[in-house]
Amino acid sequence: MSWTPIDTWICIISILCASACAMPGCILVLRRMSLMGDAISHTVLPGIAIAFLVTGSREPTAMLIGAVIIGLITAFLVQAIETLGKIETGAAIGIVFTVLFALGLVLMRQAVDHVDIDPDCVLYGAVEFAYFDQIQIGSWSIPRAAIVNCIALLANAFIILILYKEFKITAFDPALARTHGIRPSMMHYLLMTMTAATAVAAFETVGSILVIAMLIVPASTAYLLTDKYGVMFVIAIGIAIIAAVGGHISAVTIPPMFGFSGTSTAGAMAVVVGFLFLLAWIFSPKQGVWSASRRRKKVQHGIIKDNILGLLWRLEERGQTQSTISFESALCVSRRAIWIATKKLKKQESICNDSTHWKLTEKGRNEASLIVRSHRLWESYLDKQFPQDAHQLHQSAERLEHITTAQMQSQLGDAEIDPHGSKVPPSPDT
Repeated sequence: MSWTPIDTWICIISILCASACAMPGCILVLRRMSLMGDAISHTVLPGIAIAFLVTGSREPTAMLIGAVIIGLITAFLVQAIETLGKIETGAAIGIVFTVLFALGLVLMRQAVDHVDIDPDCVLYGAVEFAYFDQIQIGSWSIPRAAIVNCIALLANAFIILILYKEFKITAFDPALARTHGIRPSMMHYLLMTMTAATAVAAFETVGSILVIAMLIVPASTAYLLTDKYGVMFVIAIGIAIIAAVGGHISAVTIPPMFGFSGTSTAGAMAVVVGFLFLLAWIFSPKQGVWSASRRRKKVQHGIIKDNILGLLWRLEERGQTQSTISFESALCVSRRAIWIATKKLKKQESICNDSTHWKLTEKGRNEASLIVRSHRLWESYLDKQFPQDAHQLHQSAERLEHITTAQMQSQLGDAEIDPHGSKVPPSPDT
């Protein structure tokens, strides 16, 4: 692959476009309005087509005005159908989205005969050819798409910085925003205007079909990686930049490996940002599938460890040893889970073993007494407050003993005998 100035400009234009889309996209995701962003990115098409038919040219101002008007009409119609027609939000968006987008396609076909416009370019973008449409600024020749997307990025950044607090409070608590003199409806329609204008700026770069990927996916990926409002914007823009550069490099390097000449940079950008979302979805520290699985495993192993300690304590209470019972059969868990739990307990010096059986150490005995005490206090509490079958008492207490906090412990009372007649171990404080 030989890198040329055209490739550099393609990356710059893609970065500006993706970053501009990511900023309103963050607010859309936080407000749970991703589908509205999708609808607006498609329904501005009739506004652009009408502007083409009226002006007979691709004059940017007419395109922007037409798209913004249709975008606001989309938001108004969705809200009106939802409120007056008592129709669910998704259905209202679906109705407006499909009708206006179909109207846009019909009008676009009419515009083809009168205006120099390629419908495929509008739908799928043509960032590869954006370099050749240049504007002379002094002694500099700059692609028009770079200027348009740069203006969109700066405008979005300016609006969000100026109204940072207002967007934040309306995203999380519109009712609280009203008490502070902020009008959520005004912020809503301003966001719709930003989304429509950004979609217009992005048309020639990624097209109306793929603009939704740049609007929503970087923001959704950032949402998985952080729970801080400001940081989310930074991460979303960073992901958009990686997707833009990685998308173009992938578009020109990967297809030749399989005997093809190349593919669409806009499409490759969407694939790359989708791959980044997949990585975040799996490996996000707080919300990732892998992290959640690890937390579940940790909780499961913690419960098994508690159950082993409790079982050994009860065996000692009865004057028995573990050699008379199998952990696997008593606790109904796999041999591997028992092996992992006993290994950890031994490392913590809570249990030890000789040639025949496991037994509690002094440290483990103290830990086990707390678990058994919690279990039997829960049985006493449940029997007093919610009388039920003794077997059900044991099952309920078996679950609750693992999540007992200090505050909960103080509310359980201080019974000496549980409903089964067993002695409740004394508190370690006594």
